[in-house]
Amino acid sequence: MTETGFVFGSPEWLIPAAVAVGLAALFVIWSYSRSRGPRAVVFACAVLKIVAVTALGLCLLEPLLTGSRPQPGANVFVVLADTSRSLQIRGGDSGGPSRADWARSLLENNPAWRTRLGQDFDVRNFVFDTHLRGVDGFDGLTFDGNATSLHTALAAVAKRYQGRPVAGVLLVSDGNATDAAALDWSSLPPVYPVLPPAGGVPRDIAVSRLTVNQTNFEAAPVTLQAEAMALGVKGEAVVAILSNEAGREIDRQEATVADDREPLNFRFQVRPEKAGVGFYRVQVRLKSEVANAADAPSIEQTLANNGRLVAVDRGRGPHRVLYVCGRPNWEFKYLRRAMEDDAEVQLVGLVRVARREPKFDFRSARTRPDNPLFKGFDNPDAETAERHDQPVMIRLGTQDAVELRTGFPQAAADLYRYDAVILDDIEAEFFTPDQQALLRNFVSRRGGGFLMLGGPDSFSAGKYDRTPVGELLPVYLDRPAAAAGAEDFRLVLTREGWLQPWVRTRKTEDDENRRLAAMAPFHTLNRVGRAKPGATVLAQVRDPAGTELPALVAQPFGKGRSAALLIGDLWRWGLRRDDPKQDDFDRSWRQTVRWLVADVPGRVEVRATPTAGAALPAMELAVQSTDAEYVPLDNAAVSVQITRPNGETLTLPAEADRREAGQYLATFVPREPGAYRATATVTAPDGSTVGKREVGWCVQPEADEFARLEPNRELLEQIATRTQGEVVPADGLERFVANLPSRKAPNMEAWATPLWHRGWYFAVTLLCLAAEWGLRRRFGMA
Repeated sequence: MTETGFVFGSPEWLIPAAVAVGLAALFVIWSYSRSRGPRAVVFACAVLKIVAVTALGLCLLEPLLTGSRPQPGANVFVVLADTSRSLQIRGGDSGGPSRADWARSLLENNPAWRTRLGQDFDVRNFVFDTHLRGVDGFDGLTFDGNATSLHTALAAVAKRYQGRPVAGVLLVSDGNATDAAALDWSSLPPVYPVLPPAGGVPRDIAVSRLTVNQTNFEAAPVTLQAEAMALGVKGEAVVAILSNEAGREIDRQEATVADDREPLNFRFQVRPEKAGVGFYRVQVRLKSEVANAADAPSIEQTLANNGRLVAVDRGRGPHRVLYVCGRPNWEFKYLRRAMEDDAEVQLVGLVRVARREPKFDFRSARTRPDNPLFKGFDNPDAETAERHDQPVMIRLGTQDAVELRTGFPQAAADLYRYDAVILDDIEAEFFTPDQQALLRNFVSRRGGGFLMLGGPDSFSAGKYDRTPVGELLPVYLDRPAAAAGAEDFRLVLTREGWLQPWVRTRKTEDDENRRLAAMAPFHTLNRVGRAKPGATVLAQVRDPAGTELPALVAQPFGKGRSAALLIGDLWRWGLRRDDPKQDDFDRSWRQTVRWLVADVPGRVEVRATPTAGAALPAMELAVQSTDAEYVPLDNAAVSVQITRPNGETLTLPAEADRREAGQYLATFVPREPGAYRATATVTAPDGSTVGKREVGWCVQPEADEFARLEPNRELLEQIATRTQGEVVPADGLERFVANLPSRKAPNMEAWATPLWHRGWYFAVTLLCLAAEWGLRRRFGMA
């Protein structure tokens, strides 16, 4: 509020006026001292007359009442009206007026408050839904906007009038914003939201949230969690229907509304039929309306918010895993058997069947130069067969005759073709120092997964301490290797292990405990030092004495992850199963391998990010590309093919991002609701295809617009508080506008008015004289 003050226009008359008032007061006191009426009445009459004389004496000083007020026409006042579809919602009675009717009555036909507002301010009119736009007036408003970009509209008003005198913003909206821009509250002028009139509770069912959870837990690879709000239908049954991209129903669930304010939760588990991007929709309806959908109209306010889409990305698969072991063993047998049924993983084996012999060994000149293991073959290839001083390797699951022909990869481009590497029962001397450094870089720079299995030549026994491979292991190898004993080790999960879905194989804790209790005991364990900082012990083994030792340890390492499985005879679990059809062992292997390859980046990665704050945001598509050694690839040709919901395609070029090497950007603005796909294709400078990657997203403005049907009074009150404005009741708008000239504004002007011209001042003077005369007449003192 503006401040008022009090000054004298003729201060030079202060002494004469004081003398005159003092003499008059003395005369009044002398006169009443001789009066014989009641003393209280005499005192009151004297005071009244002195007050009247003092008021008259002050007129000699010309007392002025001063203050400041907004300069007429010098300040901008914005009237901002929401024209989104959410204002079409009616109250609890579907036949009553809607909030759109209330807004029209408030804004159209030049109401009195708008005329009064224009007398003191430069009024600017704006409407907004998906974006802000200026209008001359508010006649003929159509409330058909698909979104409510409330925060964006306020930010646009602040930016448009930056540096100009804005006295305030009158906001006519229900507050149901669909954007979430981060506002600079200090840059906003005072905002005065007008609250819509309170109505009854609408009858409506809406999917308020739909989330996706993907894990390596084979029993639930994809979980869709839907949260629905049901208003005005207490006691009714609600049905949630899950359908795929083609519209085919996959599952349905039912719940009864116990409380209007408590959400209904539906949990669907689904197995996508194919890899890549897919879309699912969850639709909620009253059970009675689902059964009689064709016979009766819906009792809900709107059906636009009854369903939501969600995108599910099942990855680029299949992932390639390189398994290297020092001798044929049972572990590889069971691992291969488990991965045969997993179409998302290709297991490539490199198995050593014979060690290298000493290079300097005196032999007869007639002895064959190649390894005697090849003796008896009809057509031995002397050029390719391993010699005496080379190990004999068997390749399994390779793509062609060239892959792994020379053994373990010696170049980054060859090793980086894989997503994960598993070492089993192979000593450190098998690898050259360059190969060990390459394996470490495979995890830290390429982002691959690494797992070392227990065996006679693993960990400390394999002399990996103080080697690059030892650096990426999650445990210290400072404890000397212990000989394999005949102890019975029982597997137990740690607290952290229980929290990791890929470590468990059963759905419930009781089932998992029964599985661990029925598991065959193990006899071989690689004893190591403590876990490294940042590593997590997920499983332990307990010996007959009750001592617990680490069995499964994992840690992040650079861009990738590494793990150590210290049990050397895990195959006993599969060999000694009570029920041969029981697949916990195979499932455990599949989940472990999936964890290894999860989140491993490919040569082409793409992500879609919505523009911050917009109600219908543009999508920024960022494509990251690398060469065969996973070094950022510059000077590549990148194109992005967009598939719209109607099946039409559009190809956009992606430009190099100056902020990050190997990254290319493209921007796409969706114009229609539905599911969108984007396929990024990267071509190297030499014309070869680097790879493709797909991403998907959903545009559903109606679901967001009608996610809440009741006015969001909390948000409107927050906006008013943060901008130092105030909430205006629906029936108090005229009174609020009339009081605006008494509030502060950027451009103010001073005003002053003689106090004698104020009616109350003259009335007080006359009232004092009249009261004094009346008291004298009443008590006979005249």
